[in-house]
Amino acid sequence: MTSPNTPANPLRIAYSPCPNDTFVFHAWAHGLVPGAPPLDVTFADIHLTNGMAAHGELDVLKISYAALPYVLDRYALLPCGGALGRACGPLVLTAGARNPGDLAGRTVAVPSERSTAYLLFRLWAAAEVPGGVGEVVVMPFHEIMPAVRDGKVDAGLVIHEARFTYQGYGLHCLADMGEHWEATTGLPIPLGAIVARRDLGAETLHALAAATRASVRMAWEDPEASRAYVREHAQEMDPAVADQHIGLYVNEFTADLGEDGYAAVRGLLTRAAAEGLVPPVPPDALAFPQRPAAP
Repeated sequence: MTSPNTPANPLRIAYSPCPNDTFVFHAWAHGLVPGAPPLDVTFADIHLTNGMAAHGELDVLKISYAALPYVLDRYALLPCGGALGRACGPLVLTAGARNPGDLAGRTVAVPSERSTAYLLFRLWAAAEVPGGVGEVVVMPFHEIMPAVRDGKVDAGLVIHEARFTYQGYGLHCLADMGEHWEATTGLPIPLGAIVARRDLGAETLHALAAATRASVRMAWEDPEASRAYVREHAQEMDPAVADQHIGLYVNEFTADLGEDGYAAVRGLLTRAAAEGLVPPVPPDALAFPQRPAAP
């Protein structure tokens, strides 16, 4: 799996403490993937890793697909390890509103303005909220549901395990961004991407993809092996919710984007660029670098 071009020093990687990421990378991070380069892991929420990628920090990062257009000059999209899927999109929650039109001119809390969730929300709102929403307020995702419950904002866009816990806050799901995306495109929902520095070289990039796939397979083959690591970083999350989280976000697209995965990513970025939400992405920018031909 390694090559003469694979770095001898640990690769600096950043991913979130969320269960899907710790589940995916457990084997690799603990040196259990034969031949894989060692990792120096930083845990950070995705809005922080988006910023790290924008500044060219670290070798490998988990970022939002929404941040991809801003970093493709420096980072290559790995064809595995990320989060895509079906029935796993962000939700718009309210304490009382029951129709999308009720959000016209209203204040909405979002976890980041450079996130896939935000792109999906803006595409949904452009189609479903006449006149558009009002003020958009950025706040940490764990503060959004309490803010909606307490009336500090009119609605909140939530991600991650909030899909499984929002009813405990007495909130209503006004709309599922994933349902809207799938209904209008027929494609899976692109959420989080794994990117690696292009200057590592094609051989190393292929070694990283192979290590990621191997780590995913090992996690599936022995789910108990990663359980303590997942719980350690999942903070106060209920273990049953953590298992639901993994089951939803770690799937066949995590092992390999495939044609549908790449089509979903291109579709999202093309639609978002047409709305002026992200810069246009050149047609070949998402392609995984090819190994140089043998002499």
